Amino acid sequence: MIGIIVALIVALVVVVVVVNAIQQHKEKKEAEKRAAAGKQKAIIDETEELILSMGNLPPNPPIIEILNRRSLNAAKKMYQILPMQMTKNRVNDLESRLKAAAELAQSNPFTEEKFILPDNEQHLVAILQTIKKLRIILKSEQTKGKLDAQTFMQEDLRFDTMQLQISIESLIKRGTQAFDKEMIGSARQYFEKALTTLSNHAHKSEYTQAKETEIHDKLEEITAMLKSSNAEDREKKAKSEEDDLDMLFQPKKKW
Repeated sequence: MIGIIVALIVALVVVVVVVNAIQQHKEKKEAEKRAAAGKQKAIIDETEELILSMGNLPPNPPIIEILNRRSLNAAKKMYQILPMQMTKNRVNDLESRLKAAAELAQSNPFTEEKFILPDNEQHLVAILQTIKKLRIILKSEQTKGKLDAQTFMQEDLRFDTMQLQISIESLIKRGTQAFDKEMIGSARQYFEKALTTLSNHAHKSEYTQAKETEIHDKLEEITAMLKSSNAEDREKKAKSEEDDLDMLFQPKKKW
């Protein structure tokens, strides 16, 4: 009897251990599923935020389509991980949105609009952050084979040009403000930095050529002003020294 009791206790312990192991394994799998689903949800949320942020940029239907497709792919993966009605509805919504975006793009051919920089600095920083994130996503989609090389190069170049324009126009604006305040040295530094940025940029265009000419002209004007200012300073210094000599050698008065 004692042997039977011991055997039953051992068997019970083994059953408890096995059940706990199965339960822990199940919980681990569920946690991995939730983490994987959470990663796809983060992709969707990030993409939705970028689509909203693109309201600050000129209309670009091809990029909107790329972003919507990215969200749809993430939603499909999420549904594979967690086949719930909620995720299924998200897939259906994104499929409908992508179809509508494609139909809109076909009926309204894309025409590139001129990018006008905002005056607000915070607004400008937000635009720069959006562009940088979009370029990272484009590269990621191209690396994963979700975006062809030609489309990637075309859209990346467009964003690269916008980044350059923001940088150059900001430097010119600050240089002009410094120049108007007669802070000639600071103005020259801003214009020289803008010129260096243009010179180091790989892609040359009508915009870069026009801005190089504009900045060169401004730097020549600043150089002429500095030369004139230095000449005036030297003249004043010479006049001061002359006055000192006159005072030193003038006839002394007798008292």
